[in-house]
Amino acid sequence: MRTQSKVESVSDGAWMKGLGLVVAGLALTFSMQTASAQDWTQSQWGADDELGAANLMTPERVKMAAELVTEGKVYSLGMIVGADTPAFPPRSLSLTVLQPGQNGNSGLGENNFTYNDDIFMGWLGIGPQIDGLGHAGVDHVYYGGRTYGDFAPASGLTELGLEKLPGLVGRGVLLDMAAYYGTDMVEEGTAYTKEDIEAAADAQGVELREGDVVLFNSNWMDLLDGDAPDPERFGAVEPGVGVSGAEYLAEIGVMAVGADTWGMEVVPAETEGQAFRAHQILQPEHGIYILENMDTRALAEDGVHEFLFVLGQARLQGAVQMIINPIAIR
Repeated sequence: MRTQSKVESVSDGAWMKGLGLVVAGLALTFSMQTASAQDWTQSQWGADDELGAANLMTPERVKMAAELVTEGKVYSLGMIVGADTPAFPPRSLSLTVLQPGQNGNSGLGENNFTYNDDIFMGWLGIGPQIDGLGHAGVDHVYYGGRTYGDFAPASGLTELGLEKLPGLVGRGVLLDMAAYYGTDMVEEGTAYTKEDIEAAADAQGVELREGDVVLFNSNWMDLLDGDAPDPERFGAVEPGVGVSGAEYLAEIGVMAVGADTWGMEVVPAETEGQAFRAHQILQPEHGIYILENMDTRALAEDGVHEFLFVLGQARLQGAVQMIINPIAIR
């Protein structure tokens, strides 16, 4: 009886010890998950950082990107934008051309100098655009843990404004998703998953690296100027980066992610009820810039998958977004 009792006692003690380890492990896991959920508010480049992934734009990487230029061919990536360009509501624009102070006369000076000026009225997040790090947030919390009230008065951002960004120069990579899926144009609702991105890069012979500017081609812009234009469809839905794809690109540590669609990520969302989750992963959580409405068709037609990417945006103080025309050089 004592032997049996001793065995039971030892077993009970071991079981209790094991239970304690399990409980401790669960507590540690919960603690790590909680910490992980909060970690995105802490920038890896420091509490005062306003550049995010642009910190990856080192002189060494810029020089390596410049070495990709072998032909000197220039590609304009900014689509033409006008008052009829589909845009995320309620964005719009208008342009008015004037000849100030020249009505009823021959112009200025004895040489009759005349000139045209233009007035732009509209949203800066329309057409080909860059989303600065003050754009996308999670419940009013933005890159580096900044809250809306901290930095975003109506008069312009006091932090994270695009005037802080010197520009973006680096290795550009184009993933032709239309070619990867074997279609003329990728359908709306198609999410570029981690597996899709890996497979497309492998099929097209490129490696994604830290500091890259990664662009996706779907030929979605054919809906604006192709044989069967459908601007309403263009602006309502889209193929694009999915959640696992965004997480994968963030894991690599890319500098910017862009696409030939108005929102860069898949719409409708993969999970019903979610809104622009890929934006949240890339921007507030990892400081990665987003480029939208990039016309990548010429690059895709020429089979270009690696190039020098150059962007110099207007440095309007306090701006959240900016209309842009990036250049790819092969």
